[in-house]
Amino acid sequence: MKMRISFVVLFAVILSWKASAQQDPQLTNWMFDRVSFNPAFAGSDKMHNLSLFYRNQWTGFSKSPVTSLFNYHGYAPVGDHMIGFGISTIGESLGNENNTMFRANLAYHHTLGANRISMGLQFGMLNKSLNNDWIYIDQNDPLLTGTNGDNGLKYPQSSTAFDMALGATFYRPDKYYFGVSMTHLTASDLQDLNYQMARHVYIVGGYNHSLNTDLVLRSNMMVKTDLKASPAVDLNANVLWKNMLWGGLSYRLGDAIAPMMGFQKVFAEKISGRTTFNQTFRIGYSYDLTTSDVRQYSTGSHEVFVSYLFNISKEPLKTYHVNPRFLY
Repeated sequence: MKMRISFVVLFAVILSWKASAQQDPQLTNWMFDRVSFNPAFAGSDKMHNLSLFYRNQWTGFSKSPVTSLFNYHGYAPVGDHMIGFGISTIGESLGNENNTMFRANLAYHHTLGANRISMGLQFGMLNKSLNNDWIYIDQNDPLLTGTNGDNGLKYPQSSTAFDMALGATFYRPDKYYFGVSMTHLTASDLQDLNYQMARHVYIVGGYNHSLNTDLVLRSNMMVKTDLKASPAVDLNANVLWKNMLWGGLSYRLGDAIAPMMGFQKVFAEKISGRTTFNQTFRIGYSYDLTTSDVRQYSTGSHEVFVSYLFNISKEPLKTYHVNPRFLY
């Protein structure tokens, strides 16, 4: 147990320096939450989407990484075009490090025949903090007590910075998508923590192939990099049965193999006068089987999400013109 605690504490300390490693939260079910890293996907479903994600990574460690996420994004028609918008909050804890992010998303969607192209902007705030729950080996270590009047690691520390992201997508609803985005455009320097945010580039794509009337094969791929560390590659394939149940497998190169499954209920369309109401409920789960050296200390990672999608549309009033000369 002491070795496990020491490993996590060491890992948290490393992350508190000016890191060059990839820094964004990691989700196995990212294909159900593309707006978090690419704001151009906001509103792309033409639904209002409420989602909750929870991930417990590397169970078996004391103070293992835990990520929670809430997302809302929707759309509004503007003439022949469409505007997407949304907000999200992310909370992440890793040992003595805690991260909180608040983001707002805005996207413009343009129709090109059966396809759409969109551009999106994301902006918000990022807060990173370190608490003082350390195991002190040398109570007089300058790193702990602080130098030149600065607080050391014996004292909680926190820093907040402005954050931005930009993205673009090309997609056909329920058929395929391709997106490119960059997060942390400002590359904020959290000087109080001696921590530099790194810009991250995401390239994603996916394709849905109908196998028959009941089965749809859905493939997804993600490549992400901070332009310093080696790119992380995530491959996924899952099969959707009768638009209700799905199961599949993800593979994160050099990191994990993750079986996944889920259930969704598409409720019958409700029509009242000129108003139409559509709604979908979705729940999913994945379990990461770690393939890296961390597997010696961890039993894997659990992730679950719940989504509720709805749309309310109203048929426009029809105008009729009558010529009184023909009334008889």
